Amino acid sequence: MANRLARACAALATVLTVASCAGPAPEGSAPPSARSGSRSALGDPRPCPGQADATCADLTVPLDRTGKAGGTLKLQVLTAGRPDAPRGSLLFLTGGPGQPGVSLAPTIRKRLPKALAEYRLVMIDQRGTGGGAVDCPALQSEVGSSDTVAPTAGAVRDCARTLGEKRNFYTTSDTVADLEDLRTALSVRSWGAVDGVSYGTFTAGRYALTHPRRVDRLVLDSVVPLDGAGALYEASFGHAATVLRTACEEQSCGYDPAEDVAKVVRRDGNGTGVFNLLVIASIIDPKLTNPDLGILDALHASATGDPDPLKKLVESFYGSEGVPPEDFSSGLHAATLCADTAWPWGDAAAPLAGRGAALDRAVARIEPGAVWPFERRTAGEQGIPQTCLPWPVSRPGGSVPERKLSMPVLMLSGDRDLSTPPAWARELAAGQPRARLAVIAGAGHSTQSRSDGGAKAAQEFLLR
Repeated sequence: MANRLARACAALATVLTVASCAGPAPEGSAPPSARSGSRSALGDPRPCPGQADATCADLTVPLDRTGKAGGTLKLQVLTAGRPDAPRGSLLFLTGGPGQPGVSLAPTIRKRLPKALAEYRLVMIDQRGTGGGAVDCPALQSEVGSSDTVAPTAGAVRDCARTLGEKRNFYTTSDTVADLEDLRTALSVRSWGAVDGVSYGTFTAGRYALTHPRRVDRLVLDSVVPLDGAGALYEASFGHAATVLRTACEEQSCGYDPAEDVAKVVRRDGNGTGVFNLLVIASIIDPKLTNPDLGILDALHASATGDPDPLKKLVESFYGSEGVPPEDFSSGLHAATLCADTAWPWGDAAAPLAGRGAALDRAVARIEPGAVWPFERRTAGEQGIPQTCLPWPVSRPGGSVPERKLSMPVLMLSGDRDLSTPPAWARELAAGQPRARLAVIAGAGHSTQSRSDGGAKAAQEFLLR
């Protein structure tokens, strides 16, 4: 049962990327956020597979918006609803980076029916996803859709070699420019709403900051910090104790699962595996009640002398589970993650030499209490930094515009979310003049698609 649940999670999870402002690009390779290809247009309109009342078409965009490299990309776009919908067009952005958009439209339409009676829905397979997914077989087989599983350096290097120079053209700034081309191609004066989930919140936020007059309202669900905070997951590690203890109190478990984690990871050195297990659980079973998983009992059994149940759980969730790149591209995930994150060693242009030492220094500066019940070393051993330590020097993704979000913003956060912890949403909301934060009790990651409270809050905001 655990293996089946792990496969379901790998296929369905909307995952986190700690994307961020990465500083200025090297001379001659400036980020493309302001370079919208005005000649781009939608072509080959057709019924969407399995969605007869929706139209699919292709948005053709330049591969390299600096103009130095040739080539184009075709990005599949879905539209559903009337072009003259009363409230305009709602652009819904999925997560990752690496997750497609078009194939997930039925879920969004099912979860937001009242809002989508008033908006035209627009979804897009962002560059490097879906039918045009970046395919790095070795990396895909090692990590699938996970952020926290640490790949081997060889798989990372092999992916970068496969992409070659093209690895420079999958930044969030490239996607922001693609979205502006999409708006133009659809003849939309401004988006009635942009709604992003997980990494989609970063893309949506960056688009809204870059083109503030083109977004009427903004939904950010499962918030990734727009300033790049959290690359080492400190807030998630610390929040795990609260999630575990709350679940134990609700189930009257009779022991302290946070203390159990602290004991187990220090004894067995398996912090990354246990953390990966808890992150996935916060997506598919945020209250930790599934008896087929039995996570609390497995942790307690391990802490009291029987490590086998926990070991089996960790192993069943620590791997790719055969997720194909068109469902989630680990290669695109790496290319974007490494370009857009503010790393302890600097940006993507930093030389490989010295990256490991810089990461070690950053980990050593973490207050142990901030990541308890985990060890601070787990912050450096988990998949996000381990993906980009060996990634070759590349073009950074560019810096975030220095302004506030000027439109009305709803931020949604599940109080059990370990993938994008509530602290990230609280910090971002506190700095925005027109933002409202709704923390959904009992919910985990991606509240609109996985909790009635998140969907209800989003629809009320969209129809206000």
